[in-house]
Amino acid sequence: MDYIEVVKQLNKKQVAPIYLVYGNESFFIQQLKNKIEQVTIDGNKDNLNVYDLEETPIEDVIADVETFPFFGDRKLIIANNASFLKAKPEKNAVDHQLEVLENYLTNPVDYSILLVVAPYEKLDERKKITKQLKKHAIVADCREVKEYELRKWMEQLTEQLKIHVTDEVYDMLESEISTNLHLLESELHKFSLYVGENGQVTKEIADNLMSRTATSSSLRLADAVMNRNLHQAIEIFRDLEKQKEEPIALVGLLAFQFRTLLRVKLLKQKGYTQGQMVKQLGAHPYVIKLALKREGQFSVETLQYFMNQLTEADSVMKQGGMEKDLAFEMLLYQLVQGNNAVRPIKEQKYI
Repeated sequence: MDYIEVVKQLNKKQVAPIYLVYGNESFFIQQLKNKIEQVTIDGNKDNLNVYDLEETPIEDVIADVETFPFFGDRKLIIANNASFLKAKPEKNAVDHQLEVLENYLTNPVDYSILLVVAPYEKLDERKKITKQLKKHAIVADCREVKEYELRKWMEQLTEQLKIHVTDEVYDMLESEISTNLHLLESELHKFSLYVGENGQVTKEIADNLMSRTATSSSLRLADAVMNRNLHQAIEIFRDLEKQKEEPIALVGLLAFQFRTLLRVKLLKQKGYTQGQMVKQLGAHPYVIKLALKREGQFSVETLQYFMNQLTEADSVMKQGGMEKDLAFEMLLYQLVQGNNAVRPIKEQKYI
């Protein structure tokens, strides 16, 4: 069962006596811990005991599980780092009496919830204890979300939040935030608070609300250059400086934006479709879609000029030829001016 399905059960107050949480996505694991704690003991820390199985034997954990709670009707026991479920347990690991856990699985008490956490990508399916846990516990798969699974995960979360999100907003979230699940969830929660239940999140709303990442800011910088707005470009740069963004890194991000425009323009001239460009360049479909909307504003010569200026600025900064912030502002000036008149430069290979 995946993370979302377990959360759905918990939202309906359907609580099991034993949970096994495994996988290498720390965000999912922590969220499930929080959710189970909220549903089972309502955040009452007096009814929560946490153990590290690399330090405490499982038989001691089970002894606590079988002890009546002192404060309330039910308690939650979290047993972290169940390395005995791996093919190769940690060296110098505690010697666990796993038969105690096996016996408990077949006859759990009704006043304790046991949460076993194995923060590993894979478990050893051949082990008896793994098979027994998967048979008797609710198993939550918390492995990392792959890029091709991200849309499904976001759709499930928006369904829980009871909001509607347009495809364009999903594209923005995928391309700008990628698989940073902490940030993705934060942005979707922010949208839900703004539009309310059954509200729709449009591109305009997302543009206004989304936290600025380095990727999204480089898009804004590129837009300012395209619009020949030097004042706005420098303003965006100074905002990024306050966020401790390095000018050299920003040169790289701008270079990515304009290199993508140039490569898309050259492929378009060769008759490539949008889908073929995605495969050829290995870029996110939304990135190609944006580039196709923008490439018409520039000639090949202008984009080559931009790439030449970006390369020179990168070299000047790395060699210490000029203060980095001054060099970047000079670069912005040259890029904006380059929109008006561009001298031909030696053609380079960009595909």
